[in-house]
Amino acid sequence: MKNKFYDYYDHIKIPQSEQIARYYLQKAKKEKNTLEIAEGYNLMHFSKDFPTAIKYVDSLASITKNVTGNLYPTRTYLIKGNLYYKNDNLKSALDNYILGLKYAKEQNDERQMAYANMNIAYINSYIGKNKEAAKTFRHYVYNRNNITDDYQHNQMRIALISCYIEINKLDSANILIQEGQKYALRNKNQHDYNLYHYLSGTYDLKQKKYNTAITKLSNVFRYFTNSDEKSNIIYILYNLGKAYEGEGKSDKALDTYIKLDSIVQNSGITFPELREVYTYLIDYFKQNNDKEKQLYYIERFLKVDQKLDEQFRYLSVELPKKYDTPNLLQEKESIINDLQNRKTILNFSIGFLSISLVLLSFFYYKSKKTEKKHRKIAQDLINSIERRNLETLEEKSDTPQLHDHKEVEAEDKNAKNTPEDVAQFILKELEVFETKELFLKKGITSASLAKSIKTNTTYLSEVINSQKGKNFATYLNDLRISYALNRLVKDRKFRSYKLSVISDELGYNNEQAFSLAFKKKTGTTLSIYIKEIENKATQNTDINKT
Repeated sequence: MKNKFYDYYDHIKIPQSEQIARYYLQKAKKEKNTLEIAEGYNLMHFSKDFPTAIKYVDSLASITKNVTGNLYPTRTYLIKGNLYYKNDNLKSALDNYILGLKYAKEQNDERQMAYANMNIAYINSYIGKNKEAAKTFRHYVYNRNNITDDYQHNQMRIALISCYIEINKLDSANILIQEGQKYALRNKNQHDYNLYHYLSGTYDLKQKKYNTAITKLSNVFRYFTNSDEKSNIIYILYNLGKAYEGEGKSDKALDTYIKLDSIVQNSGITFPELREVYTYLIDYFKQNNDKEKQLYYIERFLKVDQKLDEQFRYLSVELPKKYDTPNLLQEKESIINDLQNRKTILNFSIGFLSISLVLLSFFYYKSKKTEKKHRKIAQDLINSIERRNLETLEEKSDTPQLHDHKEVEAEDKNAKNTPEDVAQFILKELEVFETKELFLKKGITSASLAKSIKTNTTYLSEVINSQKGKNFATYLNDLRISYALNRLVKDRKFRSYKLSVISDELGYNNEQAFSLAFKKKTGTTLSIYIKEIENKATQNTDINKT
């Protein structure tokens, strides 16, 4: 009967699942079976609103307070934590998960310790700590040890895919997406298939395949619209809006974000990326001089920002670059005064001019500070390359020390599946790939490289992840940027080329892609790097003359 309940619930057949839960509880009470009554309360709480659901969970806690064994009270805290998590109260969710983990450890219950660890990993992922969450999810995906059933294992795979996409381990994410889609088709589970279809759309969005992402996410949105899974719907709408932005369909992005805001208001569910949504809406209506709607979405932003700040205090340092809270409050006051005193145009103009001057001064100071920082990074890179060239005159310089702003987390080597002889073969082929500078060819993909060295993408990706500490895209990009840094220092003629020519020689599809990759990897811009090389060359010439 319990399996039937979960089958109906997972397939969004709420009336049928409620009927089973009600019958289950009545039967348990009639038999005076304490553990089954507790289970009945658990089943009943799933489809209820929060006030009703928490009463059922409290009843579960009350009836099991004297139950011996290792199931309770651990299970009660985990259930209550899940309920708080579902209703976007992460602090209370975490408190209950920690208590559940405490009792599970005291009772040495590995299964419930695993459930507590998984739930805490969900919170880590939710607040952006995806590297930490991925470690937990990966452990339970690849080391089941009879701790997780098929359902739980599938949930871990979905969660791990989401983390991989966020931390740009796209090859690993794609492998798991394909594995999950096969699982869903094999079990004829339309709900899970649509979840994997959503992840596939998010994967496409990450690769800037906006049109494909829009198609997939739109189909998934239509499916989940018939459900009550608001958390899934808001994430689908967020990614769909980003895809429309990427495709340049601003009106579609606007409609999508407005719809997202409506659901957020009704559900109370928030997530950090909502700040980007409200920034977009505020910008849009500001550009269209619609002050009423601009003011409305500033109000919405501030409300959401306050809730996020309460739940994620450490995120306070990550205030939006364009609309931090003090600036928004100041702009809010200006707009209110303008709407109430439209006839006082002169006063408003003077106030607006003053704010503009302050902002211009601020941005000028910030730009100068940023330029100074970029110049220092460029000088350090140049000095590093020159030192290496002096130390190794008879061999090619290795990769210079870059100012990489993202910590690279190597894959757990114990988790790889590549045979050792295959891994060694691939590493030798990668050495040839690097030595002969084959990475400069255009259109290189993991599939094309795997084919050229006579292996498959799975093995290639695993070797690069485990031995190089990065995914294929990062590996290829690092080789190209390192090559560019060295050659720009050595080759004056190369420095004189147009940006489009340089990016083409390095194998990039366009100059924008190269510029972004260069800035992301080094922490400085190409123009400043070249300028600092020329400055140093001029200084050396002047010194030689004297």
